[in-house]
Amino acid sequence: MAEETPVKAVQVKLVLLGEAAVGKSSLVLRFCQGDFNENTSPTIGAAFLTQKCRLENRIVKFEIWDTAGQERFHSLAPMYYRNAQAAVVVYDITKAASLEKAKAWVKELQRQANANIVIALVGNKLDLVSDSTSSDAAPVPAAATEESTETPEDDDESSSDPSTPPATATSATAESDDARQVPTAEAAAYAKESGLLFFEASAKAGTNVGEVFTEIAKTIPFDTITPKPATTQGGNRRNAGANENAGNVSLGDGQQAKKGGCC
Repeated sequence: MAEETPVKAVQVKLVLLGEAAVGKSSLVLRFCQGDFNENTSPTIGAAFLTQKCRLENRIVKFEIWDTAGQERFHSLAPMYYRNAQAAVVVYDITKAASLEKAKAWVKELQRQANANIVIALVGNKLDLVSDSTSSDAAPVPAAATEESTETPEDDDESSSDPSTPPATATSATAESDDARQVPTAEAAAYAKESGLLFFEASAKAGTNVGEVFTEIAKTIPFDTITPKPATTQGGNRRNAGANENAGNVSLGDGQQAKKGGCC
């Protein structure tokens, strides 16, 4: 009775941005519903979900706009990141071009979005690369030299052959290494230089997904958030409905709008 815990949830608008097929929807689905769907259909326009994040001293209710990554929907993005307190910019660690696209989104946010917006750069699909990607280059030459020393010197044909075994040896280890096209150090350095939160995550395995949103919740300057005016008795549902209606123009397919069943 002495300590009442009815801490009112602080509503935070969060937008997900990034190239198509980097796994934005999968990250949100994992965060909101603890689930992963291998066959997620592409988002049209944007999808809306909500989820709460509990900190020691407050509850943060994320109102998440998961935007479509296709270029044809790019012009709609400002409608979703306008007045957003947080943004998650996603790239695929197995696709270098997706990091360049992510950097373009970061620039746009820093130029046009809320001045206090918290931006997290997230490299998704960590499950597709091996743990030792950073030090893989060293063992490969060692394995190659071992094989080449075994080939007889006097054999003329074998002296031209050594080029083949190392290639085979390399391809065996490189198969897993080559999956990673964005080195962790490179993305981390960019994030630090740009003042972003940085994570590598896996929507499939659930690695670091909760941590991304928890860290965002901890970093948001809550004193800059103006509380939403209490409109009509419908409360949150009413607001969510209004958001969906407003989004219908851009969503195209009404049925594509998803609602988090996790809150």
